[in-house]
Amino acid sequence: MLFALLCTDKPDHLQVRLDTRPAHVDFLNGLNAEGKLKMAGPFLGDDGKPCGSLVVIEAEDRAGAEALAAADPYARAGLFEKVEIKPFNWVFNKPEA
Repeated sequence: MLFALLCTDKPDHLQVRLDTRPAHVDFLNGLNAEGKLKMAGPFLGDDGKPCGSLVVIEAEDRAGAEALAAADPYARAGLFEKVEIKPFNWVFNKPEA
């Protein structure tokens, strides 16, 4: 099952994001290698700087999605103000379709 992780950065935490990015990218590369990562990228603020993330993952259930979300180095570094986890149905432009 697919889940969308809608992550909102805490205000004034851009440096935390920048400092943690290499570990975050390594984490996502690992999920990708396991076939669990479907797509990911940052949300941008009006100033063009990252202010959150959208990550779509495959997990067996919500608990699995929550565990993956919690394991992200960004989450462990305290970057996110909130993380919403929503089941996702990829209808249009799905690569496998």
